[in-house]
Amino acid sequence: MISSRCKVTLALLIFISIALAFAGACAVDDSFDAQFENITSPYRFSLFKWEVGALFDELRGLFQRRPDTTDGTADVIKYFANAESLKRLEAEGGTARDGNGANELFNREDEADEIRQGNARLANKVEMTLESQIRAVLTEEEIYNPLLRLKFSFPPVSFSLGQPPNLLVVSPRDRIERWKELTLEPEMSIDQMEDIERKIDEYQVSSLIVELGGIATFPAFLSDRNDLLFVLQTAAEEWAHQYLAFTPLGFRYVLDLAGINRNDDIVTMNETVAGIAGKEIGRAVYRKYYGRDETIETGPDDFFNQEMRDTRRTVDEYLARGEIERAETYMEQQRQYLAENGYYIRKLNQAYFAFHGSYADSPTSISPIGADIRRLRDRSASIKEFLDTAAAMTGVKDLTENAR
Repeated sequence: MISSRCKVTLALLIFISIALAFAGACAVDDSFDAQFENITSPYRFSLFKWEVGALFDELRGLFQRRPDTTDGTADVIKYFANAESLKRLEAEGGTARDGNGANELFNREDEADEIRQGNARLANKVEMTLESQIRAVLTEEEIYNPLLRLKFSFPPVSFSLGQPPNLLVVSPRDRIERWKELTLEPEMSIDQMEDIERKIDEYQVSSLIVELGGIATFPAFLSDRNDLLFVLQTAAEEWAHQYLAFTPLGFRYVLDLAGINRNDDIVTMNETVAGIAGKEIGRAVYRKYYGRDETIETGPDDFFNQEMRDTRRTVDEYLARGEIERAETYMEQQRQYLAENGYYIRKLNQAYFAFHGSYADSPTSISPIGADIRRLRDRSASIKEFLDTAAAMTGVKDLTENAR
């Protein structure tokens, strides 16, 4: 029997999940909508339909035994080792296909199918084990819930491993702005992505299809094609989004997602707070259960970070002067320069910066919000204190007062 309190909190989660599911459906200019619909309709992914099925599985899972935090660790390690082998086999299969090596291709596909089936059998236990481990670290940090001063965990740490949808991001050409977003089917080729982008760009906008690592539905939808540390950090980040949704900061973010009250600063604040919290909590889980400190810090180096910041500043200057074509030429030159130095970006345009720039701790952002939030974290005695302080903020003024 589910208690009344659980029913209320579950209802709140469903409300937030539906709001997030419809977040990509914001309206743009009516004259553009019909063509946008025609271009994207064969590839649209319904987060709402996925959410209904996932919530049903989550309710059913309430009655299943949760594993001990260490009980499934070996299966977790095996699962992610399999995932790495699968990526290698898929890459080798592509090479064999290009070289017309039929027998070699068949052998690799057969082995890949066996690995997929094995991981499918492990997935449920892996999900529950990682959820339990994240929940244990949250308890150690005394992070329980954003609603009451009681020691019960909410929102539940819950996610599903699979292949999340791709996200189509549209920005105006004359400025960097997340103007329109839409979830698309996960199984898309590069040619299909670029065909959609080309058709949309004909309407004098900038578009980009992004492969998502995770999305903050409930349960969260996480990519199974990444390494363990990334999945832990992404799971914790998406949980932080759900946690914040029941606070002043996060509720304002939900209003922005729903198109009710647009506020770019709130988006940047919320994304950055959740990102910082997610990385820290994910690292703590990784250290506690998987003991690989020596490989824990990964990511782009100082060269990439500096180049992206410089590129963003220069692009903003060009666009502020109305020099759109010059900005676009410069971005393509920078993309090629980065590729020559080992950093491949499929497409660098206004939509790229619009998507990645909402994370103020990202090298693609030049917002001062990132520095203030990092300063707030440095001044906080714990991740709990950081979350509590950030969650109560309602705008940049609050952030400035708390961080400086």
